[in-house]
Amino acid sequence: MNKRYLIQFACIALTAVVACNQPESKKEANQKKTDTTANRPAPSTQAFLTLPALDALFYEPDFSKKLKSDLGLTAEQIEKLKTAARTSLRELNEDGAADAASAKTATQQYEAKIREIIGADKFPQLQELVAQLYGKGLEGLAPARPNFVPTDTRIVVNAPAFRMDVFQEGKLIKSYKVGIGYPEFPLPTGMRRADTLIFNPSWTPPDEPWVKGKFQPGKKVSGSSDLNPLGVIKIPIGLPSLIHGGKQLEKIGSFASHGCVGLTNTQVKDFTATLAKLGGSGLTSEKIASLIKLGKTKSVNLSTPVPVDLRYETIVAENGSLHIYRDVYERGTNSLDEAKRILSTYNVKYESLTEQEKTDLNAALAEMNRDPKGNTVDTTSDKDTKNGVAPSKIARAKQGRTTTKVKGEKEMSVAITALQGKGYPAPVDLNSGQTVK
Repeated sequence: MNKRYLIQFACIALTAVVACNQPESKKEANQKKTDTTANRPAPSTQAFLTLPALDALFYEPDFSKKLKSDLGLTAEQIEKLKTAARTSLRELNEDGAADAASAKTATQQYEAKIREIIGADKFPQLQELVAQLYGKGLEGLAPARPNFVPTDTRIVVNAPAFRMDVFQEGKLIKSYKVGIGYPEFPLPTGMRRADTLIFNPSWTPPDEPWVKGKFQPGKKVSGSSDLNPLGVIKIPIGLPSLIHGGKQLEKIGSFASHGCVGLTNTQVKDFTATLAKLGGSGLTSEKIASLIKLGKTKSVNLSTPVPVDLRYETIVAENGSLHIYRDVYERGTNSLDEAKRILSTYNVKYESLTEQEKTDLNAALAEMNRDPKGNTVDTTSDKDTKNGVAPSKIARAKQGRTTTKVKGEKEMSVAITALQGKGYPAPVDLNSGQTVK
């Protein structure tokens, strides 16, 4: 990974939804015709791109070259795209004032600008390029169905649930409540891997509004500093995200980062000990504490990389219930059709539910089909709006503030008798950040 990128933009998110961009064999293609949709991941043919995310990509040495060779963009178009991406990042801040427009509105505005620069015909090609470069994940390890329960050793992060699970040989051994990326810098989806633990990571503040005057741009912050936003440990999990500490307790279970999985320092020390054991590094909790105490930046490689499964699932079956999570990134996933698809995965038909179960399920879907500010997620066509963005929302998006909080409830549970003993496991030994280790 580009060193300059790691230092300056460690947590800027690239969000490529890649489940349906995976290449498939002829056999798989033929089988698709007879498969039921219940046994396939949620359909998603789109790579969600934002200009702030594209800014991060321009720190990769070959990205501009690929825009020219693969997409046929001119030098002028590439420069305009780079400038727009840079400008978009400078406009964002986290000053604690009123939240920006919704994630969907912000994404639509960014996409409209990208289309304006490169042309509507090139936009799908850019999405595909991004997916190919950074979203293919680990071959053969992608979830095979909704709410997929691993049978191997891996980390599973479900963004809408603000939850990270550790599986060892198919058994859930530990769960964490986490902070996730702001909607303007969403946590990506797809298969990643963790293979390096970096203790006392230093950080060089970029010259961006979200630094908020706490630091001097360009002046490195020591890994031992309490002000370092990366905390005492960072764990790269593939461009451009990290799992890292340094988060305040109130950020856990909410938006907390520029595209990363955020933990408190106490949590990240606990998680690192677990990950080190799974990865065969031999690091004990005592050794981890010793490395942190030294105050020097040190990297430790895992002898066995651990897969990291980043998901966006707002409907999850769990032993007699459907858990409906708020659609915080506004991807339209809390629909009745999607709920029926999840139920069918467990051979449960919506029509067979009791009237009370149907009523409760529809009410929960409606309540959780809201953006972080409590507005209903708009799933209608935007063809009559200017550049794909509702005019009334453009001004709000231009305020340039990240969405920092989720207003109201983030989860509802609906009891479904037919789901008893079925579904994804409940949290195990949950570390919410409040337990002192």
